[in-house]
Amino acid sequence: MNSSGWRRLTVHHWFVVMIAAITIVVGICTVVGAVMLERTNGLSDHLVDRLSPARIDGTQLQAVLVDQETGLRGFLLTDNQQFLEPYEAGVTAERLQYERIEELLRDRPELVSGLREIREAAAVWRRDYAEPLITRKQANEEITTALAESGKPAFDRVRALLAAQNTRLSDARQQARAELAQVQNLRNWAFMAMPVVFLIFGIGMAVLLRRAVGRPLDELRVASRHVAGGDFNHHIPAHGPADIREVALDVEAMRTRIVAALEASREHEATLSSQTADLDAQAAELRRSNAELEQFAYVASHDLQEPLRKIATFCQLLAKRYGEVLDERGAQYIHFAVDGATRMQKLINDLLSYSRVGRLYDARRPVDLELKLDKALQNLAATLEENEAVVERPERLPEIIGDPTLLSLLWQNLIGNAVKFRHPDRPPVIRIDCEQLDDKEWQFSVLDNGIGVEPEFAEKIFIIFQRLHSREAYSGTGIGLAMCKKIVENHGGNIWLDTSYAGEGARICFTLRSDTPSSESRIATATATVEGSAS
Repeated sequence: MNSSGWRRLTVHHWFVVMIAAITIVVGICTVVGAVMLERTNGLSDHLVDRLSPARIDGTQLQAVLVDQETGLRGFLLTDNQQFLEPYEAGVTAERLQYERIEELLRDRPELVSGLREIREAAAVWRRDYAEPLITRKQANEEITTALAESGKPAFDRVRALLAAQNTRLSDARQQARAELAQVQNLRNWAFMAMPVVFLIFGIGMAVLLRRAVGRPLDELRVASRHVAGGDFNHHIPAHGPADIREVALDVEAMRTRIVAALEASREHEATLSSQTADLDAQAAELRRSNAELEQFAYVASHDLQEPLRKIATFCQLLAKRYGEVLDERGAQYIHFAVDGATRMQKLINDLLSYSRVGRLYDARRPVDLELKLDKALQNLAATLEENEAVVERPERLPEIIGDPTLLSLLWQNLIGNAVKFRHPDRPPVIRIDCEQLDDKEWQFSVLDNGIGVEPEFAEKIFIIFQRLHSREAYSGTGIGLAMCKKIVENHGGNIWLDTSYAGEGARICFTLRSDTPSSESRIATATATVEGSAS
């Protein structure tokens, strides 16, 4: 495998390679050990079970043949049949010895060949010498000394073959013992070498695993700790198996992104510092504007209201004193002037109230909406009674953090609006509902059975001075719902017209939080206050 092939290996693949190599080495050692044991056992069995018994049987064969020759001589000399018993028993024992020795030496053809020579030589001795002499002696023929000694050369040959066979057996036995000792020695060396091989191979595998896996992991760990310690400019090396390199590259990419994010954060921090300075300047400008608004409110509540009151008062005096001399058109003009001055006063008062939302009225404390609704209904009691209005309310309203005055004004404006825009053919019915959205937010709704609002005007009704009807049809300055929106947003909520409501009348929904609204919503409301007042 080339270098690129090794680089593609993962940690799992490295362990597989290690296990495979260990398995191969163990397998080779096991095979070598098994071969050595098999060879040792084979040689030992051959020596113990074949050569040694064959050597003993060879000695017994020699004794059996000598017994035959001795028994034959005794019979020839004494003519005693008892001397033939060793001869006959020796012939039978000789045949058995041949079979046993040949079975033991079946895998040694050179020794089997020598055995067959002995067998043939012994057979020749019995055929040419022993059997004829026994027959003649049993026939009471005279056996001369020369004739009795005539079989000696043939039996000497048998003796020589037996001696040669025993020598070969002894040599084969010695050779087998030497080979067994050599194999045992080799086996012992092999078994002693195996632990050394295992140790060297294990050390080699450990070193290779350390270089291939352990060292890259250590480098990655050390580099990662440098980065974790705050040294974000420390490079993450990518070495070792493929998956470790991928992890290192991912960590390096993460480090690069962190460095980029830190640079962006520093730039953002610088931008925030600049924006903070701008916000401080805007806050100073906001405080200045609020001071001007306070001055404007003072002027509007005193200097502007006083001329309007005089105009209305003197116009009413003119109508009272000179009403008899004025014609109908003059009286109408005086009425127009009084009405205009009165509406101007109301408009100024409403504008003052609108500008004070979130600026003067901002006493944040726990407020029981149940009590604020009671206060609003008490303020509207005459209007509700005059219009025969029915207000349906929940059994219990929650407690929130807010300004008591503004929240009472919120209920008063919403209910007052529902009564003002009643349907001419039926008395107003107003239903108030509330629903908890989560742990810190509630949704409220005010539903009436009045003339309703078309969906296309859902945004317009909350804009200051935006009216959907003429002043002659419905009185008012067009500030009521705009003030409701400002109050709700000042408390961190939202207000909207439920355009999905398909019944009679209109359904105004708004949300309020039970905790203190966020600073962002407070700043937005304050800014809107300044802009609205300035406009």
